[in-house]
Amino acid sequence: MRLLWLGVLAGASAFAANRLPNDVTFYRDVLPVLQKNCQGCHRAGEAAPMPLLTYKDARPWAKAMREAVMSRRMPPWFADPHVGKFANDRSMKQADVEVIANWAANGAKEGNAKDAPAPVAFTEGWIIGKPDAVFEMAKPVEIPASGTVEYTYFIIPTGFTEDKWIQMAEVRPGNRALVHHVIAFVREPGQKWFQEYPIGEPFVPQKRKGGGGDGDGGGMGQFITGFAPGSPPEVLRPGQAKLIKKGSDFVFQLHYTANGKPGTDITKVGVKFATGAPKQRVLTLAAADSKFVIPPGAASHSVEGAITLHADSELISMLPHMHLRGKSMELRAVYATGETEKLLWVPRYDFNWQLWYQLPEGKIIPKGTRIEATGTFDNSANNKANPDPGKEVRYGDQSWEEMMIGFFDVAIDVNMDPRDLVRAKKPATGRTED
Repeated sequence: MRLLWLGVLAGASAFAANRLPNDVTFYRDVLPVLQKNCQGCHRAGEAAPMPLLTYKDARPWAKAMREAVMSRRMPPWFADPHVGKFANDRSMKQADVEVIANWAANGAKEGNAKDAPAPVAFTEGWIIGKPDAVFEMAKPVEIPASGTVEYTYFIIPTGFTEDKWIQMAEVRPGNRALVHHVIAFVREPGQKWFQEYPIGEPFVPQKRKGGGGDGDGGGMGQFITGFAPGSPPEVLRPGQAKLIKKGSDFVFQLHYTANGKPGTDITKVGVKFATGAPKQRVLTLAAADSKFVIPPGAASHSVEGAITLHADSELISMLPHMHLRGKSMELRAVYATGETEKLLWVPRYDFNWQLWYQLPEGKIIPKGTRIEATGTFDNSANNKANPDPGKEVRYGDQSWEEMMIGFFDVAIDVNMDPRDLVRAKKPATGRTED
């Protein structure tokens, strides 16, 4: 939901140049815009609440579509265009905005079906295409009609008898109406994370009740892919991949939100293996803080997080994460030279859309760079999403609590030990320090 006016971009459509506003029709003018900008989500089985594939689908929503594109709420994109360039920028061109706006304002005409472009051939079931392997929960999770549902976990053995490199991965929730988010972690052989809990059974870790806990293995769990509104599947460039060691397990972290009706969920993850030997290993890191306290009524309270990278790497993408009081977030690089570079600025954060911002290839982050994140929170009554402006807010899993995490993906040389990226070596002794 971008709320910044991006201006008229190059390549304006023929409509904008040659066609009168009241001459716009669905099949000739609007449908191509929807195919390009909207139908990826606005179709059956995907995140959007209604399809926009046909005139019959779109006509009842004409006025709402006009408001959404003119206000830049749709397509969802929040990055300030003056900070950084992103390969997956989904901003709608101004000429396309005008097509939808003028169509809705002038009777939302259907036009001639012969003018329609060919339908887009979407992949049904899996955005990444047919997976090489699918990992599915063996038993459903029962979700109640009301109340707080604590984070639930499910462990699935990979069964891999050799190391596997993953280039694509996708989460497919079984019940989108109740699934808030899913994270698929990898637990490597020998790790003690959740060893006291059963394999193939849903469980709520005892020590997580009431807050705190071990939800990512104390940082040991490797992030493979996730699901949340707006989050795309994990699709890495050729030559880049994530490593799943033989004998590893998947650990699903499942966050459910009761909606008044009981239900069940069986979530699955599909993966596609790298087709050749990778040159770079991809890791997900974070500049974060979990010790903050947001005062009651605070309209603009900032929280800082940082992590230093002790080896050269390539920055691939970034994802700001806060909850309902999240207002804005900035990620920046502070180089060993002292120079600071803004990497991402999201001036109007929206919890309903968890977006990855993917950089063009080749953004090198040199050794000694500190990645910093500043998240700003609105705990005042002016924040309409605020659950309770009269309470101080601390870190926690649930949406009425808060998080401040600047996730980012980096690629390192495939032969590098990932620990060398996040821990500095002392030259004299070879010992490391965090």
